[in-house]
Amino acid sequence: MDTESYNKHLFHFLHTSPTPFHAVANAAEALLKKGFIRLLETEPWHLQKASGYFVVRNDSAIIAFYTGDLKPWDTGIKLCGGHTDSPCLKVKPMPELQNNTMTRLGVEVYGGALLNTWFDRGLNLAGRLVLRCREKNDIPYLASGLINIGAPVAVIPSLPIHLDREANTKKTINAQVDLPPLILTGAFSKPGALHEALLNAGKHIPDAGHEIEEIMGFDLFFSDAQPPFYTGLNKEIISAPRLDNLLSCHAALESLLLARGAIPCLAILADHEEVGSETPAGARGSFLTDTLTRIVPDPEQRLRTFARSFMISLDNAHALHPAHAERYDAGHLCLLNQGPVLKLNAAMRYASDAMSTALFRQLCQEASVPMQTFVMKSDMPCGSTIGPSISAATGIKTVDVGSPTMAMHAIRELTGNTDPHSLFKVLKQWFTTGAEPLLSLT
Repeated sequence: MDTESYNKHLFHFLHTSPTPFHAVANAAEALLKKGFIRLLETEPWHLQKASGYFVVRNDSAIIAFYTGDLKPWDTGIKLCGGHTDSPCLKVKPMPELQNNTMTRLGVEVYGGALLNTWFDRGLNLAGRLVLRCREKNDIPYLASGLINIGAPVAVIPSLPIHLDREANTKKTINAQVDLPPLILTGAFSKPGALHEALLNAGKHIPDAGHEIEEIMGFDLFFSDAQPPFYTGLNKEIISAPRLDNLLSCHAALESLLLARGAIPCLAILADHEEVGSETPAGARGSFLTDTLTRIVPDPEQRLRTFARSFMISLDNAHALHPAHAERYDAGHLCLLNQGPVLKLNAAMRYASDAMSTALFRQLCQEASVPMQTFVMKSDMPCGSTIGPSISAATGIKTVDVGSPTMAMHAIRELTGNTDPHSLFKVLKQWFTTGAEPLLSLT
């Protein structure tokens, strides 16, 4: 797959994945098309050699794996992982706000969003509904499903500079006051009309029955309605929503689909990284260890497997901003279109160390892909990823890497037009070569 065709596929994945639920649904569909078998956590697992499987938790996290031909306690498992969530605005349970006949929807800020970028843009509404349905036999039941309006149905208007003379010098954003998106210039026809509109959308949910009676719960999010596009004079830059971290999720998925070697391979796309990962579907939860326990049930063999395994933790890295070089460590400047970024931190906010760094550097050399190195300035705090959480819980040697990105956590982020494909090529090298992960270093 060349760069252009890869990016076309990535753009489609980004645009059709406005929420973690949709990203996981798209990943599951791609896996099924390639012959992977869906497993349920509530059912027994009967795994076969050289076979592909996947399991979903909370509709928002997914683990896919290829069993290979060899015993994982003899070879280790090749792992990679990212997170499905991105900073955004989440709709409150009772969101309708009336202001002089106009209607807005109350929202909470999810994650560390760059809030000023959310104003004056067409916003889409998407997420998960849980419905109480009733069949013709009059037996009620609950059904869940996804909705995606797929259109700019709301906007957050800026206050004109005539009414805020300090808007360009002292602008502050009050999440309670300023962020509820405008959805109607009038009022809903009656109380609860939003729920009625969502009920109509719920009629398209496959598991909804003969009669939908009530919305019992929802997880709804606003997102940028504009699709990804190229920018720059030579179209060398990608502008898209949710690059952090769906770019990584897409690369992990596409590379795992090619895994057909003898060594077991696994990709985890976890949820809730932007709010700390400490959930059942997050990297600090039990999803990965539960899955690995079922892949390798024997405790002794499982510990041997962990000791021989290696994980590539995927999360976007800070690319140099052309106007603010003072915010970056001068010896570790990373640029767009110059290859994946290795991320290190002395406080282990990233899981990389000398051993995992060497292994990733070797992979890049084998894939003929250049590599960059990022270290945060010593007088600035460093963010983190799913890497340290997983490495600490399992003992699996881990490296933290990602594609260089500008405007991280904005409603639209930037990366180089070759960067997604470069990351994919390294992961493809990882999942399709026969070398055992850690035998040369244990």
